[in-house]
Amino acid sequence: MRPPIDTIAAPPLPAGAAWVNSPPLAMHELRGQPVLIEFWDFCRANSLRSLPYVKAWHERYAADGLVVIGAHCPGFRASASEQATREAVERLEIAHPIVLDSNFALWQEYENIGWPARYLWTAEGTLAEYCHGEGGYLETELAIQELLGVHREPLAPLRAEDAPDALLVVPSDDRLEPPWSGPYEAGAVWAVLAPRAGREPGVIEVNGSERDVAHPGAVLLIEHDHHVHGELALELSAAVRCDAVCFTPGLAAEQAG
Repeated sequence: MRPPIDTIAAPPLPAGAAWVNSPPLAMHELRGQPVLIEFWDFCRANSLRSLPYVKAWHERYAADGLVVIGAHCPGFRASASEQATREAVERLEIAHPIVLDSNFALWQEYENIGWPARYLWTAEGTLAEYCHGEGGYLETELAIQELLGVHREPLAPLRAEDAPDALLVVPSDDRLEPPWSGPYEAGAVWAVLAPRAGREPGVIEVNGSERDVAHPGAVLLIEHDHHVHGELALELSAAVRCDAVCFTPGLAAEQAG
């Protein structure tokens, strides 16, 4: 989405914050290059669904001058650990710089409202484009190309529900406390899980099928090819903690297949 005015200035990056994949960066030192800031959380399903696009933009446009920065803001107990976040960045094979905004300092500077959220800044440090939530990938990539003065085929949608003309259905609200099991409406079901310290291995059972839980994160439990009415039966071993069960949208039935 384009901002209503073209004079919104980029807030400074937080001083003293820890970084992954990079020494500390400063917005004033990045003048002359477009900068994409993505607020994310490795325990948020929506962040993980947006992540492949962010990684691809770094790979496709870093050589042209784009700077991609992920601002990790933990929304769950499972993602509050700096060590767990560093391990997640490695596990998810993220190569672009990550600032650990654990106290939400940058979040507050941006007056951000949720995960994921991205803000594309011009080389002069003014807001060129932004998006709250999933989607808008084509619009963002075209804005990146415009700022860089390059032209190439944009990324194809990675999922049917990412297409610009996709008709999505609003899923059930997230469950932030037990009971985790029960009926739902969604395109997919996720759980925010973490092994309990000193109790390895962690095991869960999802609708009768067992899964191991080796590290904290958002785990895809059930996936459908369109929005459905379903039933979740989730059982946790004593070695696993659940922080939430989350639902992501699916295609309307008339667009599926």
